Parts: sequence; C-alpha cells; structure tokens
Amino acid sequence: MLTADYVRGIVDGEGSFSVYVRDPNKINLTQRRVKVEPKFILKLQERDLEILQDLKRFFKCGKIYKQPDHRPRHQDCYRFEVHNRQELVKVIIPFFRKYPPLAPTKKWDFEIFAEILILLVQKMHANEQGFERIWTLKHQMHRGSLDAGNPLVQWEHQY
Repeated sequence: MLTADYVRGIVDGEGSFSVYVRDPNKINLTQRRVKVEPKFILKLQERDLEILQDLKRFFKCGKIYKQPDHRPRHQDCYRFEVHNRQELVKVIIPFFRKYPPLAPTKKWDFEIFAEILILLVQKMHANEQGFERIWTLKHQMHRGSLDAGNPLVQWEHQY
C-alpha cells in the first residue's frame, strides 16, 4: 500500500504535470474545440509496472498505457496517466495541494498546471484572451528552474 509521502517522492522523481496546447497561430478560436490537454503522468520501466498499478489504486482514477521502446539496450515502459479533467480537478489537484511536490521545479510546474486547470473549468480557453493566458502559462512550465528564462539570472555550468 502506497503512502502519500511515497507518492509525492516518486512524482518528484518520475512524474510530470503537462499541458499540450495547440499553437494559437494554427487554430481558429471560433472552432468548436480548442486543443488544450492537461495530463498528469508517471512513467516507469516495464519491471516496475506494479508500482503504477498501486498508484492507480491509490488515486482511484487514471489509466496505464504500455510504451514500447524498440531502441537497442532500452526497455519498454509503462505510464500512469490522468487526463480526465474531472479526475484532475477532484483527485490530483487536491492531493498535490495537500502534499505539494518538494522539488522546486516540480512544484513550479504543478502550480502552473493547477492554474491552467482552473482556467479550463472556467471555460477561459473558449475566448481569445483566456486562451492566450493558457498559452503563456504553458510556456512557463518545464524550464528546469524557477529562474529559467529570466535574463537577469546568469548560469554557470560546472563539469
């Protein structure tokens, strides 16, 4: 049986809060659907499938998908994925509000992810201003650091 702290730890290391947003320059906002797809994902090697099954039981939602890898010296993987907006809003967001990621970059991505979900629930993606806000937020995710993209921060590489 998984604990909340274990789930938080494995998500810090292997999880992802992601949002796919179709390029606004390639869509017409008067179309019936705008492509904004939020997903919570955790991917592990095939031999760790049992952990993903436990995670699915823990959250009582989501699906598990096989992700074959045909490259030499690579293993097939499985990913636990929650993309249903109701499940994200009612299960995933409250869990990570109570047990926020400890890794600063993961916490940053989660906060943006949660904000985008709020905008989606409010149907802000259906108007141009709301969609542009989602587009801007999405591009602040997965930067590797809270300071990434800030021209005032100078990075030194250590080898």
